[in-house]
Amino acid sequence: MSDRETLVALLERHGTTYAAEAGIRLRDTPQPLYQLLVLSHLLSARIRASVAVASARALFSHGMRSPRRMADATWQQRVDALGEGGYRRYDERTATQLGQGAELLLDAYHGDLRRLRREADGDVNALRAGLRRFPGMGPMGADIFLREAQNLWTEAAPYLDRKALQGADRVGLPPSPDKLARLADGEDPAVLAAALVRAALDRG
Repeated sequence: MSDRETLVALLERHGTTYAAEAGIRLRDTPQPLYQLLVLSHLLSARIRASVAVASARALFSHGMRSPRRMADATWQQRVDALGEGGYRRYDERTATQLGQGAELLLDAYHGDLRRLRREADGDVNALRAGLRRFPGMGPMGADIFLREAQNLWTEAAPYLDRKALQGADRVGLPPSPDKLARLADGEDPAVLAAALVRAALDRG
């Protein structure tokens, strides 16, 4: 099987972004970007991706879809929603961090992550550093956010982090961002990145 055929098969099997799985209709507007920030935070913990996605969906279904609604929710409401999604190991700390992060976003960026992007002025390292200001958003969380948002924040594309490159290596594709970008010419880069990460995590 050629590398291109391997890539096509990979996209057919794993070609769904985590944002789409969590029900986020990703657009370059404040609310879906905030929802992606929450999802990225949850996905970055040492917990199954399916649990993180389910927990994000639970938070959103309970109305915590914007930084204002997240900040206004009680700590217990956040804990309960996380528990509903199965996110129990880190639920209390994460509930606190989500509240703190929402307040920070409201105070520093008026609830709009596009202001953080404007501050970074095309510098991907500055974007990553800005995202890491939010409690619980370490390097992995920032990577997840930029991986999923790269179609909107195109200065980050193609964004293939270490986990994505591990997935490439696992399925026999070149673990090189430049080579993968050329091989995937015409494909959605966020879908490609998610498919590679899913391949890295696939236990089958």
